[in-house]
Amino acid sequence: MPKMRIYKEFKFDSAHWLPNVPLEHKCANMHGHTYIIEIHVEDELDPNLGWVLDYTDLKNAVKPLIQQLDHRVLNEIEGLENPTAEHIALWFWNQIKPNLSQLSQVVVKENPTNVCIYSGE
Repeated sequence: MPKMRIYKEFKFDSAHWLPNVPLEHKCANMHGHTYIIEIHVEDELDPNLGWVLDYTDLKNAVKPLIQQLDHRVLNEIEGLENPTAEHIALWFWNQIKPNLSQLSQVVVKENPTNVCIYSGE
């Protein structure tokens, strides 16, 4: 069967600051983003069901994580003390991959032009 990739987008609003940048850097101050997260999975097309993964299963794997972050200060979340887009991508990967082996990529968009893509090590 052919291998295919699907993804689902999720959105959450959170505040953060970057604690390791110089004090004069604008991101040293508390600020917020409306994050868009893409969770990509890749696998062989199931010949019977006709899909890679049920989108509902993908949503159920990610929704609790979104609920942990939405309208929160990311710096207060374990593992996100320095909540760069890169660390957010790794956080999602590490939370999802153990339960969703088909995970192939996490995309974090702080805004339409600031994007981080992580595809595993």
